[in-house]
Amino acid sequence: MKIHTLDTGLFKLDGGAMFGVVPKSMWQKLNPADSNNMCTWAMRCLLVEDGNRLLLIDNGIGDKQDEKFRGHFYLHGDDTLEKSLRKLGFTSADITDVFLTHLHFDHCGGSVQRRPDGALQLAFPNATYWSNEAHWDWAVAPNPREKASFLKENILPIQESGHLKFVGLDGGVPDALPQLREIIMADGHTEKMMVPLLDYKDRTLAFMADLLPSTGHIPLPYVMSYDMRPLVTMTEKEAVLRRAAEENWVLVLEHDPLNEACTVQHTDKGVRLAETLRLADL
Repeated sequence: MKIHTLDTGLFKLDGGAMFGVVPKSMWQKLNPADSNNMCTWAMRCLLVEDGNRLLLIDNGIGDKQDEKFRGHFYLHGDDTLEKSLRKLGFTSADITDVFLTHLHFDHCGGSVQRRPDGALQLAFPNATYWSNEAHWDWAVAPNPREKASFLKENILPIQESGHLKFVGLDGGVPDALPQLREIIMADGHTEKMMVPLLDYKDRTLAFMADLLPSTGHIPLPYVMSYDMRPLVTMTEKEAVLRRAAEENWVLVLEHDPLNEACTVQHTDKGVRLAETLRLADL
């Protein structure tokens, strides 16, 4: 099995929203803001080669949104999912499975693309798309606070295509996804977000999604204002980071603009960053 990180581009989000109650005087040192208080973030995905299966975990914003939408989030950078796949010798038609940690637009927007005639179609026509029933129901009938993150054009075409399947809610892995060892369900950021664990080169990889957006979010109080249940996030993050420190996990960071992955360690101040690394160096 081979695992690659894929860069799909950069975007900007408000620094205060990304660091919650933490003062700007502190988070500014971690990810400096521009004159509009916006910080740059990555949209990093994971590609797992396993025999004749090609599993994609998350897929960024995509390219079907209009200029007004793109202007809100300052999309920039030269990387796209298509380019990143092509560098590895693949196309979107080669993807056999798409695992969506959750259905916020910056994690699943690349699932669906717009044809020249304006119609929507699956970006990965030969793939099975994986979510879970509790999160799917949460996303298709969103609460007012989260509604702007769940875009129908990113979600409904997946179900309408007949390519959607659900994993169970017990942390188990379906037989069709043998690349995964375990799925951690997390309810702080949104209902039943999924953090997949994979065994790779004698290490455990955890694709952290929005449970840990960047190395700057390792201290427990550093929780995004986007989270629906911030106190739950803190509890969930603490438990995962404790396991990661004790078992020397590699944490793959979806939004960190500088660091692809990291390890953590126990210190007198709690779990803290140990080192940053690239998967290619494992």
